Amino acid sequence: MKQLSEVKFSTLDLVPVRADGNAALSLRNSLDLAQHVEKYGYTRFWVAEHHNMDGIASSATAVLLGYLAGGTSTIRVGSGGVMLPNHAPLIIAEQFGTLESLYPGRIDLGLGRAPGSDQMTARALRRERSGSADDFPEDVAELMRYLGPRTPDQRIIAMPGTGTNVPVWLLGSSLFSAQLAGERGLPYAFASHFAPRYMHEAIRIYRNHFKPSAVLDKPYVMLGVPLVAADTDEQADYLATSVYQRILALMRGQSLVQRPPVETMNGLWLPHEKEAVGDFLGLAMVGGPQKIRAKLDVLIEQTQADELIFTSDLYEHADRLHSYELLAQVMKG
Repeated sequence: MKQLSEVKFSTLDLVPVRADGNAALSLRNSLDLAQHVEKYGYTRFWVAEHHNMDGIASSATAVLLGYLAGGTSTIRVGSGGVMLPNHAPLIIAEQFGTLESLYPGRIDLGLGRAPGSDQMTARALRRERSGSADDFPEDVAELMRYLGPRTPDQRIIAMPGTGTNVPVWLLGSSLFSAQLAGERGLPYAFASHFAPRYMHEAIRIYRNHFKPSAVLDKPYVMLGVPLVAADTDEQADYLATSVYQRILALMRGQSLVQRPPVETMNGLWLPHEKEAVGDFLGLAMVGGPQKIRAKLDVLIEQTQADELIFTSDLYEHADRLHSYELLAQVMKG
């Protein structure tokens, strides 16, 4: 049985925009956070592609990764993920081939099957492209060919990109990518930070379908985990109200800019909304170090995950830094 101290731990930054802030501040905070978690031994720092969301500043994912990699020295940086239906595989191969050429051995390419936006935004992104989630398996294969060794009969190359073999991860919040990742022998990251309901089934499907590849000889599972760590359980409960307000706004179709914490959520949500937010954050680690340690021990016992990637969506940047600092202490025992 795997112990918590054997599990790698990483950061997923949603590059949140505060109600009284702007994108420039959020991007600078993202680099500061990457530098902070690098010091505490985090394995990787990922950002995700989102579009048409006023509270998330990571839409130009590859551009942001260049900024983050340039400001750090050892931590792996990558996408968690790039939404492949939005892009031609060749473009992604060139972008990430460029990053790998600049920062060798430090770049990850996590791929998602959803567009990461609404239908109108998806059309604005793609224009004439007919990309859809149905093309995902073929698009992944095409992208990996561009990143792999050049073959004598290859007529289209990614430059930079060809021969870089940037590590490809498949991401998912449903069961489709779990099966595909297993069949292709790729590492798999499940989005349990917002879709915990399917976590155990996705892990089972991935492991059952896994076929060894040139990339992996055995399955590798990473799980997304929401994090609100503070010195005390009470302080964590207070800080978590910012997260609750943001998820509530998402469900209501409202602005996603970060809102400051409140003493109580009473009057801000209806009973069914409180339940829905609770389901969304079913895997959330909210509390002081002792409480979080106990919950993480249970999670690893139940899933035997190889790695956990934490997202901490707190209002004050200093609280986020401290949250990841406390987590590092817990993870290292």
